[in-house]
Amino acid sequence: MASPARPPRAAPSSRGDFLLCGCQGGAEGPLAARQEEVLPALRRAAWRRGVVTFRLGAADPPDDFAPDLVFARTAIRCFGQVAGQGIEECAAAVSALVGGASWDVVHVWSRDPRADVPLAEIGNAVRAACGIDSAAGEVARPGDLVLDCVVDSTLRWWVGWHRAASPQSTWPGGFYPGRLAPHAVSRAWLKLDEALASFQPALVAGQRACELGAAPGGACQRLLEAGLEVVGVDPAEVDARVAGHERFTQWRMRARDVRLRQFVGFDWLVSDMNIDPRSTMVAIERVVTAPGVRLRGVIATLKLPDWSRASELGAWLGRFRSWGYEPAARQLSTGGREVCVVALAAGRSGGPQRNRVRSARRPARRRPAR
Repeated sequence: MASPARPPRAAPSSRGDFLLCGCQGGAEGPLAARQEEVLPALRRAAWRRGVVTFRLGAADPPDDFAPDLVFARTAIRCFGQVAGQGIEECAAAVSALVGGASWDVVHVWSRDPRADVPLAEIGNAVRAACGIDSAAGEVARPGDLVLDCVVDSTLRWWVGWHRAASPQSTWPGGFYPGRLAPHAVSRAWLKLDEALASFQPALVAGQRACELGAAPGGACQRLLEAGLEVVGVDPAEVDARVAGHERFTQWRMRARDVRLRQFVGFDWLVSDMNIDPRSTMVAIERVVTAPGVRLRGVIATLKLPDWSRASELGAWLGRFRSWGYEPAARQLSTGGREVCVVALAAGRSGGPQRNRVRSARRPARRRPAR
């Protein structure tokens, strides 16, 4: 049973003069470039690995402000920094900085996930100093007022806040709290798990999905767990735990060698190929524009050979729109130097379809004719 909604708390009277965005180390430049496109009124301020801040100036965004910055794991209103001789002294400085504001949860996260900092100890000290009754590392609920402590070093933190709304804004620092399942055959399982949690496309048991570049089968495995019938396209071998599943079929060939008519009747196209993003886009275009193909959506990972390629993202999203899909993009916290795009067919429900005529039989377990 879902927990009852908490009465909404009032936002702090002092709202903070900066927007602080956490990101993957190295993504600071693409994030700032994206800010210039979607929030040109903001001015860049402090910039550290994993954190970029912008001066809000006269802008006063709403409590649940979640700008479409793609490369930002999270975006919070920032009051400034605190420092001290010990963790309890820093926590007392946090309490003084935020005044009498009350909070639902505290999110404590590190600017650099590689740094060895005592996040749990810091969280406990902040909760005690601010009188917050919540568990360590608690995931917020939509509508919660979240106090954020961004740990620059053990005794120096940025302090800010946000109103939880989107799924990723409920996770401390925007880091997906899910873990790689022990039975997962590859990290692609976890990346797709985060994509489904972030974008919430309406995958329904019984729908059909095709993954281009499926080996060793992690994403296919996650789709199977969602109850879908899955075809994996890859000349390489898929893990036996996936290959032996009753709802899985492998077409052992390159995606470009599959006849277009074979893609008719699928609901979802998935792609996480370790190739140049332009080649990925070509492979997707070949499928989505084929006669008779009417997908509900595409879930695609676009690899970035280097960060400069992030400048092409706008053009890639434009191509999805030209094919009749509405794309949303995000750099997942479980991924590498890449962007996940979930594009839903324009004008079509993401849930169960109506008035669609197609064969209900499972795809045959055979290699399609060349």
